[in-house]
Amino acid sequence: MLPRYLTVKQTGEHEIVIQKSRFIAHIARAETEQAAQEFIQAIKKQHWNATHNCSAYLIGEHDQIQKANDDGEPSGTAGVPILEVLKKRNLKDTVVVVTRYFGGIKLGAGGLIRAYGKSTSEGLEAVGIVERRLVQIMHVKIDYTWLGKIEKELRASEYTIKEIHYLDVVEIEAYVDENRIQAFIDWMIECTNGQASFQHGDTVYLEEDFVRSP
Repeated sequence: MLPRYLTVKQTGEHEIVIQKSRFIAHIARAETEQAAQEFIQAIKKQHWNATHNCSAYLIGEHDQIQKANDDGEPSGTAGVPILEVLKKRNLKDTVVVVTRYFGGIKLGAGGLIRAYGKSTSEGLEAVGIVERRLVQIMHVKIDYTWLGKIEKELRASEYTIKEIHYLDVVEIEAYVDENRIQAFIDWMIECTNGQASFQHGDTVYLEEDFVRSP
């Protein structure tokens, strides 16, 4: 499992108009080729009367599965530009279908490449990008007398609180990067004068909005 990677936040669509042609980018997360193909077919069924439904997807930890389809546009002017945007953004497990309704003005090969690339880029901005980070859920048990201090310390730290259980003692669940687990334990011991106990929980991906540097 990758320690971290980027993918799309949600399923969505975004439309732009270029030289009277409508370009609608449909975007989704897909962790298998079957899921990607099912999404493409669903869009094609929805927009059966469109001039083209061009697509591309990038799947796998090491981008093992890559496909691009021009769906009738001149070879290399639609599917590949869509795929190149996904690669440039370092996205994984992502499928894009750009639906085109022809507006009567031919764009030429260069114009098509730019149009499909722009539609994909703006579509990605519209649906959002997230970073998925591999973390372990750490269970920390403390006495109620430590709750105020520990909760305050955690909320001001690099760690994220998942949940707090109020039982006979307080159990705090926190997301901790796998390479920071011992540092987290040492810190909690210091904060509680050694009066905390720990249990290792599941390893999961934590999703956080990704903002590109200007």
